[in-house]
Amino acid sequence: MTFPNLGPEAHEKLRSFFPFHLLLAAVLLIVVYMVGGSGVGDPDIWWHLKNAQYLFNTGKIPSLDMYSYTVAGQPWMNHEWLAEVPYYLAWRAFGLPGIWVVFLGVLDAMVAGLFFWIRRTSGNPKGAFLAAFFCILLMGVSFGPRTILFGYVDLEILLILLWRYRNGLSKNLWALPVLFLFWVNTHGSWLLGMVIFGIVGASGLVGGQWGRIAAQKWSPDQLRHLVKVGLASVAALFINPYGYRLVYYPFDLAYTQKLNIANIEEWASVDFHTGRGKVVFFLVIVLLVGALVDRRNWTLPDLALAVFGLYCGITYVRFLFLAALLIAPVLARFLDFLPPYRPGNDKPVLNAVLLLFIAGFFVWHVPSEKKLRGQMGHAFPVNAMGYIQLHGLPENVFNLYSWGGYLEWYRPETKVFIDSRTDIFEYAGVFKDYFGIARIEDTYALLDKYQIRSVFLPPDYPICYMLEHRPEWKIMYKDSIAVLLVREGPAPSPPKGRKVQDQDAR
Repeated sequence: MTFPNLGPEAHEKLRSFFPFHLLLAAVLLIVVYMVGGSGVGDPDIWWHLKNAQYLFNTGKIPSLDMYSYTVAGQPWMNHEWLAEVPYYLAWRAFGLPGIWVVFLGVLDAMVAGLFFWIRRTSGNPKGAFLAAFFCILLMGVSFGPRTILFGYVDLEILLILLWRYRNGLSKNLWALPVLFLFWVNTHGSWLLGMVIFGIVGASGLVGGQWGRIAAQKWSPDQLRHLVKVGLASVAALFINPYGYRLVYYPFDLAYTQKLNIANIEEWASVDFHTGRGKVVFFLVIVLLVGALVDRRNWTLPDLALAVFGLYCGITYVRFLFLAALLIAPVLARFLDFLPPYRPGNDKPVLNAVLLLFIAGFFVWHVPSEKKLRGQMGHAFPVNAMGYIQLHGLPENVFNLYSWGGYLEWYRPETKVFIDSRTDIFEYAGVFKDYFGIARIEDTYALLDKYQIRSVFLPPDYPICYMLEHRPEWKIMYKDSIAVLLVREGPAPSPPKGRKVQDQDAR
């Protein structure tokens, strides 16, 4: 439909500015908002802000623990220091709404980039839209103000650069060493990027066809270029404040931090009884049916990346975001039976009006500081903190793991028992003792060991019920989110023999 007041040239020019696929991308951004734009309640964001605040105040990256009394002064490596900076600058400029805008803006940029990329690979904007929509449901596991989002931005850039190189759209990959330099200082997910680079590189070492799987061998010049870029990228990893220790950190996480991986929810395998698990199951069915129905050849790199992504996502819920990025091009290809986009049927004026409406939607829905603080009250002890600010909090508090960073940010004078920097607490044995107290395993001895004088936990924790019925423990504050119990009188000293034994065990 051509509007009467527009001539053919004006109509064509307007269509170039407001095409149909731009409207589809904007709709996807609303989906991102609906899935993950509810607040800033990630437990890690608070100590990330503290780290960045220290960096800007002193010009130094934290190298020792400054926030707890259990591991105070022990060496600690801030392996995500660069990703903390945007969140802190946004908070300093706009408060909590600034943090919200940064994380949602990063997510929107990623989803828009994903849509335009798979639209290019599939040639069908409708199929790309549905594939990206489905991927958003998988990505939701990592939605929030998290440093890993910047790692996934790097991953998406890597995938697009490798795809362009494989298809002859670019001559070289010299952007990758720069990418990995930023990536290693941003998040430990750079190791996934190296694995993906290796998969794509190895897939081109052979050529031929095996049934419906086709592989194209690298030319000698391409192979030499890949080796040079790979070596330069590995060298770039060591340009960081910690040297080889930062490069080794992902391996330390995988092989040393056993309690972290065994007890943190996002390291669990997919539970197919949950809503997210059913989405993953549907994805597996779509991939299997698509592979049977679609008669075109699989390229070896695409197949290898899809299998790797699916394995990682099912094994660890945390990596469903990774799975979405790797599988999206395959999903879009399976959906190419949808009617193709016909530019002649486009309605650019209507597209422009809808895009303006969507832009207004986002401006209108930026949450206020008050609203974000209210939403935080569902996950953090906001009301209890008001009581604590007035009446104080006895030292040596035993706090909920996910509240540690919140206490550090909003009450910096309080030194916590633990926060969600799991690594340093696991190294020192504190993480193990945290579970020993919280799960009623030798609780009283561990409370005495750390000279704990207050307990700050959700009221449904068994230890709260147990201490409420002990004469030396009194409830000082209680609501539906938090209970504060305080020990009357001095805490008994731990048996000397037990203390020595614990230290020897560490």
